[in-house]
Formats: sequence, C-alpha cells, structure tokens
Amino acid sequence: MMELDLYLLTKWLHTLSSTVLFGTGMGTAFQMVWAWRTQNPQTIAHVSSGVVIADWLFTTPAGIIQPLSGFALIYLQGWSLTEPWLLATYALYFLAFLCWAPVVHLQIRIRDLARISAQTNTPLPPAATRAFRIWFALGWPAFAALVAVFWLMISKPDFGF
Repeated sequence: MMELDLYLLTKWLHTLSSTVLFGTGMGTAFQMVWAWRTQNPQTIAHVSSGVVIADWLFTTPAGIIQPLSGFALIYLQGWSLTEPWLLATYALYFLAFLCWAPVVHLQIRIRDLARISAQTNTPLPPAATRAFRIWFALGWPAFAALVAVFWLMISKPDFGF
C-alpha cells in the first residue's frame, strides 16, 4: 500500500493553488480588458459577471490555501519563519492582497454599472471608466508581486543578511 507523504501532498496543494491563483488572475484580467475594449455594456456586463464568479470560485479559495499550505511547508521543511526570502514573500503576497481586495469590489461595480447601461441602452457612465482605470492600475503591482513570489519560492535566495 502506498504511504501518504504529507510533504509531497502539501507541496502539490501549494503548487496547484498558486497555479489557480495566478492563472485565474491572468485569465480574468485578459477577459475583462478584452471586453472593456468593446465599450459594449452588454459584453462588459456579461464578461465581468463571469470574472466576479471566477474570483469567488477560484481566486478566493486559492488565495486562502496559498498561505496555509505555505506555512505548512515552512514547518515541514524546518525553515525559520524569518528567513529573508520568506519575509520578502510575505510582504509581496500582502501587497498582492492589498491590490486584489479593492479589485473585487471594482469588478462588481463595473458589472453593475454595465448592467444598468445595457438595460437602459445607454453608454457606460464615467464612474465605470474610473472604476476600470483603478482596477487596471491595481492589477500591475499585484501581478508583479506574484511573479516575484514565484521566483522567491523556486530560488529561495540567500540575501546575505
């Protein structure tokens, strides 16, 4: 009978959740930008509805599993919680979260404003454009932070402190 290896199972879960977190974020961002380019309220309302659902179904659980499985891996590997590369990882993950939290609300706002425009057959209001611009701006530091976290997780650099 095959013995359960807790470390490998935890590492698999951590890798899988990081893939879901990053991949869903990239995919939904692409879809949102692509829909926005049309300036068609029906298209934007439809796509942003899917983006909001994807965030709740995929991004949120993956974002919760990531730190939990990460701390489990730290424990299982015997790392100190204060390794410099881990401290950098915590800070970058927190930055990504600080960007993502308002993005969720902005996506809901964009969806709702686009729905109203679609139902009333009117152009998107300036509030939708403002929400989209902020959403877009917040995506870049979150993306960069998660790319850096991937590098830190793989390389585990010795910063020489």
